[in-house]
Amino acid sequence: MMGRGSQGQRHLFYEFHLDEVVPDDHLARKVDAVLDLSWVHAELAPHYSRIGRPSIDPVLMIRMLIVGYVFAIRSERQLCREVQVNLAYRWFCDLDLEDPIPDHSAFSRARNERFRQSDLFRCVFERVVGACIEAGLVGGEGFAVDASLIEADANRQRSIPGKEWHKERDPEVASRAVKEYLATLDDAAFGAATEVEPKFVSPSDPAAQWTGAHKGPAFFAYADNYLIDVRFGVIMDVEASRAVRQAEVGAARTMLERTEARFGLKPQRLAADSAYGSAPMLNWLVEDKQIAPHIPVIDKSRREDGTFSREEFHYDTGADTYFCPTGKNLTTSGTLVNDGTTLLYRGSTRDCASCPLKARCCPNTPVRKVPRSIYERARDVARSLAGTEAFERSRHERKGIEMRFAHLKRILRLGRLRLRGPRGAQDEFVLAAIAQNLRRLAKLVWRPPPLVDPHVAPI
Repeated sequence: MMGRGSQGQRHLFYEFHLDEVVPDDHLARKVDAVLDLSWVHAELAPHYSRIGRPSIDPVLMIRMLIVGYVFAIRSERQLCREVQVNLAYRWFCDLDLEDPIPDHSAFSRARNERFRQSDLFRCVFERVVGACIEAGLVGGEGFAVDASLIEADANRQRSIPGKEWHKERDPEVASRAVKEYLATLDDAAFGAATEVEPKFVSPSDPAAQWTGAHKGPAFFAYADNYLIDVRFGVIMDVEASRAVRQAEVGAARTMLERTEARFGLKPQRLAADSAYGSAPMLNWLVEDKQIAPHIPVIDKSRREDGTFSREEFHYDTGADTYFCPTGKNLTTSGTLVNDGTTLLYRGSTRDCASCPLKARCCPNTPVRKVPRSIYERARDVARSLAGTEAFERSRHERKGIEMRFAHLKRILRLGRLRLRGPRGAQDEFVLAAIAQNLRRLAKLVWRPPPLVDPHVAPI
């Protein structure tokens, strides 16, 4: 017999419990079980007036934003529509069926005013990291650092040549993104990251870097920098920067220092790719932080013309001199070159002129010169670690950070930014890192509620 839907009069009254319709294993339940926002009202109290009409509950707005990033809802307009009709999202946001949904414009006002004044997103992120530490998901011994390019909300067709962009302009008549960029000109992550003039600049978002790093069509992008603990891939810190190597290295230092100051955690070893293998960075890790750099060294000393490379010369630490393959020594006057980062060691004219290996050593110059970085000791430490069992393990563990970026772009769909300016990029990256850590925490810590026998009376 064919069934048909009810054609009679609808019920006038319903007994409905929102909690009962959300499945026990729904991701919203898992995230809610590990998320604590009880501190938000006290944190934001100084930023709200004590008189006037009550504002939208900031906890509600944060929960809605977390829903958007955890479930890859990239538009705040769409987020409001989804929370309107999705019962699980309503339950997570602590909304009843009759409660109204905030207008999408409220998120922009709150983000640009009170949330940024209080640095609320950073506070939420650090609280979630603290929860991961308490749950035993952070080992603290090995960290990995890397950066991934995220396309900026900038139109390539409306860009202008870099030489036509002038930083001397009135901030009062500029857009918010331009104001933010002008405010970061002395920041090592943005304006001061490099003095190289970009090929193109986006007038709507000048902090975005024109890059062709993906070996395809060039585009405007920001660098999303992650510092993760390799034990379970928990994101310990996140930082937005320009998409240039100098800015990414500076962001790595900022994240390591901030993690140590905030959580008291300093890794024994740091894994990274060769982009972080510059001499100043290695020296900072070895000498200043006492962190073992499991990082390939950037070394351009090998010669391709058949003459002796620097590795053919032996350095005597005690005598502070190099010995050439024939045993003659090369000394230095102590004068620094290359912006004060390099010493030159020279052979004597008499030794080099009569040397039988001169054609293989310095055929085009009277004497052989060997440059040595003032940070060479740290570079030697990094070279000595390469190829060890611990180094190979770190190289394997470093894949965890690449998986975090793949998850960010494919699952959370953060392949292109919606917000402009350095602060907008930072807000999006921090919110996405919060979502990733919450998903990881919920997956590894959440336990299903115990089964209840309906025939057994509760105690």
